[in-house]
Amino acid sequence: MVRAFDIVFSAVGLVVFLPLLAVIYVVCLFDTGVPLLRQQRVGRNRVPFMLVKFRTMRPGTNSVATHLADPNAVTPVGKFLRRTKLDELPQLWNVLKGEMSLVGPRPCLSSQEVLIAEREQRGVYTARPGITGLAQVSKVDMSTPQLLAELDARMLAGLTLRGYFKYIGLTIMGRGTGDRIPR
Repeated sequence: MVRAFDIVFSAVGLVVFLPLLAVIYVVCLFDTGVPLLRQQRVGRNRVPFMLVKFRTMRPGTNSVATHLADPNAVTPVGKFLRRTKLDELPQLWNVLKGEMSLVGPRPCLSSQEVLIAEREQRGVYTARPGITGLAQVSKVDMSTPQLLAELDARMLAGLTLRGYFKYIGLTIMGRGTGDRIPR
C-alpha cells in the first residue's frame, strides 16, 4: 500500500514541482556549474543505488557523511537549499524508480561502516531507504550511528499508514532538519 502512495506522490510531485525544479537547476548551474549530485548510497538489502539531489557543495568536495563535511564547501545557494530541504526534491525520481520511499531510513554512504553494521544488526536494510523518517523529525543525524539505527528500527517496526503521513507532514511543516553540516 505504501509503495502505491510513493508512486502517486512522487509522480505528482515531479509534475507539480517541475517549474521549481527547473528554476533550481538553472540557479545551481550558475552556482556550482554542476547542478545535480549523483552519489552512490546503500539501499534496500544493501544494494547500492545512485541517489540524485541538487548539489549544495562546491564540485570536487570529498564525498563524506554530512557531519564530517567542511562547512566552507557549502555554497550560499546550497545553504538555502539545505535549510529549506529543496535539495532533496530530485529524490522523488529515486522514489518513483522504487529505489527509495518517501518515508524510511535515510540512505547512507557505503563508507559509513559503523552505521551500516548498526543498521544490519537491527534489520533496517529490509526496507527501502527514505527521504524522511523518525530520525529526521527527531533531529537525529548520521553523527550518532547507534541512536540513528535504533530510531530507524523503531520506526520501521511500528510504521503504519498513519505514521507514513505523519512523518511526511512533520517534514513539510519544517520539523525535519536533515543532516546538518557543523559550523
